Amino acid sequence: MHSATYLVKRFIQVLPRLICAVLLIAAPGCSIKRMAVNKLGDALSGAGTTFAADDDPELIKAAVPFSLKLMESLLEQNPRHRGLLLAASSGFTQYTYAFVQQDADELDETDMAAAKPLRDRARRLYLRARDYGLRGLDVNHVGFSAELRKSPVDALKKCRASEVGLVYWTAVSWAAAIAVSKDDPALVADLGIVEAMIDRALVLDEKFDRGAIHGFLISYEMARSGGSGTPADRAQKHFARAVELSANVTAAPYVSYAESVCIAQEDRAGFEKALKMALSIDLERSRENRLVNTVMQRRARWLLQRIDKHFLPPPPP
Repeated sequence: MHSATYLVKRFIQVLPRLICAVLLIAAPGCSIKRMAVNKLGDALSGAGTTFAADDDPELIKAAVPFSLKLMESLLEQNPRHRGLLLAASSGFTQYTYAFVQQDADELDETDMAAAKPLRDRARRLYLRARDYGLRGLDVNHVGFSAELRKSPVDALKKCRASEVGLVYWTAVSWAAAIAVSKDDPALVADLGIVEAMIDRALVLDEKFDRGAIHGFLISYEMARSGGSGTPADRAQKHFARAVELSANVTAAPYVSYAESVCIAQEDRAGFEKALKMALSIDLERSRENRLVNTVMQRRARWLLQRIDKHFLPPPPP
């Protein structure tokens, strides 16, 4: 997952305007209220899709829900605000991965019963993110969601490069919901839609968000049925491209490669090397990626601690 806490940064930046907007929203007169909602919505959603340059995940974990709920409140006033729908889809996806799913994964080691409610919550939040993405695409193309379920490839032909963010975040949140719901056959059956969406996103803009689509495909190629070459070869190509497009300043591609490719290939040395590369990323080298790198390095440390659960011990010298 590559980015959501920019919401907090933007909230701080627009706080003075927020106070004025809240007063206007409460005022009589539909046109004034609508203008205030739109202005605040534009401010909250106009910062792009990068994490804030913060190195305190716990602070962000506590702060982001307020920003997400503020977005939802504004969407109740203006359900067709494209920027807010995109920001809500990406924001809920990233918050869930960083602060709900990771906690569930770590707790699963010692207390599966306690981890289950967290995993159920993660599924619900991912589906909420997916639905905001679908709503955004429905705003752009009337009836898109219904057509997507009937003929994904044909429906996605309507999407243009300017919509790659909506297509990407909808696909990622949908895939994440499936990953934590393997006991839900109806949801797992949607995997073909996810595949069509991420493939379309790659065609629309393969450089999106510094290689985020390639980063996602590192994991997905290992589970894709069909395709040219071996799954590991395809994943390796996406890994190399993700590192290139990110200018090697993000830890996420290394973590994805270790989890998806190295474990499947029983490559203990490659697993350890990839995670150590993730941990070697300098948090100060790319301040706009500082929070996401902090989160991914936490996962890298956790994976290294449990390396013997995935691989046989190395042979003696």
